[in-house]
Amino acid sequence: MSEEEATRVWTVPNIISLVRLAGVPLFLWLVLGPEQDAVALAVLMVAGFTDFLDGWLARKLGQFSKLGEILDPVADRLYILAVVIGLFLRDIIPWWVAVALPLRDLCLWGLVPILRTRGFSALPVHFLGKAATFNLLYAFPLLLLGEGTGVVATLARNFGWAFAWWGIGLYWWAGVLYAWQVRTLVRDTPRRTSPATDHG
Repeated sequence: MSEEEATRVWTVPNIISLVRLAGVPLFLWLVLGPEQDAVALAVLMVAGFTDFLDGWLARKLGQFSKLGEILDPVADRLYILAVVIGLFLRDIIPWWVAVALPLRDLCLWGLVPILRTRGFSALPVHFLGKAATFNLLYAFPLLLLGEGTGVVATLARNFGWAFAWWGIGLYWWAGVLYAWQVRTLVRDTPRRTSPATDHG
C-alpha cells in the first residue's frame, strides 16, 4: 500500500463502513425502544451484507486505506457489542454471553499499548476472526427471530444458538491467536525508540 493509498479517506468501502457504523445506534433504539424487531433484523442483515461488500469493493477497486483497516473491525465489534447489550436487556441471551464477548475485546485492547512499543497500532484481521464475526452476525438475528412462536421461531432459536456457540468459541480462539501474535511480535521486533530518546 503506497502512502497516497494509505491516507485515503473518501473511498467507496470507507463510506459503506461509515454507513454501517450509523446503523449501530439505530439497531439499539429499534430493539430497546419501540421493539421493532423486524426492522432491527433488517438493519442487521444490511450490516452483515455490507461487511462483506466493503472488503470485496476494496479489493475490486483497489481502494485500500489505513482508515478502512480500522473502520471495518471497529464496525464489527460495535455491532456485536450493541446486539449483546440489546438482547441481554431484552432477556434473550444470558448474562454470561453478554460478558464473554466484550471481555474478549477488552483483553485484546489491553494488548494495544504493547503493540505500540513496537510501532504497530493493530494486527491485521485474520480469517478465524472474520469467521467468528460471521457466525455471531448470523446467530443474533436468528435469536431475535426466535423470540416469536411457531415452527419458524423454534428453528430460528435452535439454529441461532448453534451459530452462537460456534461464534463464541471461534471469537475466543481468534483472541488467543491474536495474543500469541503479539507475543511473537514482541519477541522478534525491537522496541521502538521515541524521538526524545533518539535526541538524548
